[in-house]
Amino acid sequence: MSSTFTRRELIKTGIGGIAVLAIAGCARSNGPASGAYNDPGYSYAVLSPNDRAAFAAIGTAMLDGALPSAPAAHAAAVVQVVRGVDVAIAGLTPAPQAELQQLLGLLSFGLTRGFAAGIWSSWDDASTADVAKFLESWRFSSVMLLQTGYQALHALVMASWYGNSESWARIGYPGPPSLQR
Repeated sequence: MSSTFTRRELIKTGIGGIAVLAIAGCARSNGPASGAYNDPGYSYAVLSPNDRAAFAAIGTAMLDGALPSAPAAHAAAVVQVVRGVDVAIAGLTPAPQAELQQLLGLLSFGLTRGFAAGIWSSWDDASTADVAKFLESWRFSSVMLLQTGYQALHALVMASWYGNSESWARIGYPGPPSLQR
């Protein structure tokens, strides 16, 4: 069996992907997340409460071992990651922002999240192991759209965490050099 797509299969896959993203975008909720993830100290520009819960779960799985282990410090670090993701997305031009909103719509709506990511529970109730499994499946998927989704999530989370000066001590980075005048 050949691993290359025929033109017809490529068109069907593209149409299917567009349909899933359209359904997810229409069903995207800006209401409160199902659980307790809350960040009253920051006014979010882009991420809805459900998006914040998703990035809290995704960031925790992607940064497993890099985040502080003490519960209070871990929770504060996750808040910093989610804030950083919001700042990063807010700084993008409208086209990539719209694409990320479609991806977040896919991951926010329970039915599409379940089928696309295998996460049938809310993000608040998803285990770190289940989120890591979803991320690995997208990372190594034969479907380019899923690989691209993984790369976007990965880039946002990693830039948010390692761009934050509070994470630098954990990796032994002294910070950027100061300029002498």
